[in-house]
Amino acid sequence: MVSFDNTEIAFESKSNRELKKAHFLFSVLGKRWMVNAGKILTNIAFGIHFPVNGIIRQTIFRQFVGGESIEDCERTIALLAKYGIGTILDYSVEGQEDESSFEATEKELLRTIEKSRHDGRLAFSVFKVTGIARHYILEKVSRHEPLNAEEQKEWQNVYDRVHRLCQHAFDAGKPVLIDAEESWIQQAIDDLALDMMRKYNREKAIVYNTIQMYRHDRLAYLHHVAEIAEKENFLLGLKIVRGAYMEKERNRAQEKGYPDPIQATKENSDKDFDAAVEFCVQHIHSIAICAGTHNEASSMKLVSLMRQAGIAPDHPHVYFAQLLGMSDHISFNLSKAGYQVAKYVPYGPVKKVVPYLIRRAEENTSVKGQTGRELSLILKELSRRKLS
Repeated sequence: MVSFDNTEIAFESKSNRELKKAHFLFSVLGKRWMVNAGKILTNIAFGIHFPVNGIIRQTIFRQFVGGESIEDCERTIALLAKYGIGTILDYSVEGQEDESSFEATEKELLRTIEKSRHDGRLAFSVFKVTGIARHYILEKVSRHEPLNAEEQKEWQNVYDRVHRLCQHAFDAGKPVLIDAEESWIQQAIDDLALDMMRKYNREKAIVYNTIQMYRHDRLAYLHHVAEIAEKENFLLGLKIVRGAYMEKERNRAQEKGYPDPIQATKENSDKDFDAAVEFCVQHIHSIAICAGTHNEASSMKLVSLMRQAGIAPDHPHVYFAQLLGMSDHISFNLSKAGYQVAKYVPYGPVKKVVPYLIRRAEENTSVKGQTGRELSLILKELSRRKLS
């Protein structure tokens, strides 16, 4: 029986010193004004070339990031593997806008895929299409607007990069996740992912697209692509998440005067997330899922659905995933019970990973109860250790 309250299992990999540092960090992240101030001060510090790399590296970077390079992540990969948890190496450099940067990012992504070929500890590879493409071209393609000759060439370059990454994953025999992004560029990403699944998911789920269930249209989209996959005889690979751009989405919809794509309530997001997972479990032979969630109820719901359907914990079509530095009580307890679990392990130069770190900090202040739950579990474990 899985229990997310077992802190001995959850924090077995952490020393008392590490737990106390994590407690301090989550205490800070629980205060929105401190997160907002830290965001502003960090941007100012980088702008005036103030040496803050060391401070960031020793605090939030150490909690949520594996290192600055693939090699730096080895300690984290080995530690997770010791407890039966796989790694998803995530090169978290984003916001680039030029071809040379896209080429450099593609080269690094190919390195992560190549490492997964020879390293069974790596469960998936992953990439964001905005790491290898401009927002402008993705938005224009998503709106189905005609492209001029130069834009057509640029879009072909994007397609070719995605194709090379998925081809490399196919050759390595290891799955690759394509992350979801903002709604106004997501259609182009969905179309790319679907095309790659048609090519590479004939025998095994290699390419996974991501659906964000905080969008009210995604459950219908899931049913739609499932029909396409069944009709065209390929496996559907999906990472199911709630989402990461809610405030940005709402603000843009209000500013530009179009219907808000976000669910009216969190309860609706939760309901659609669980409905999506249940649908995938019902079609487990044709759909492979990675449930990316820090929600205990949703994780337990998937465990229950698998039991009811007689699906083994180590079924190749079901993975649970959480971010490094968060929800260890879910990851480690699921792994201990025999379920397939992987942690996103971001890496990259400190300055270039800051946008990712800011999102993690903001997420911990905006997700109701997330930080409080992390803090209470850490204190519970420290108390247990003191008594024992």
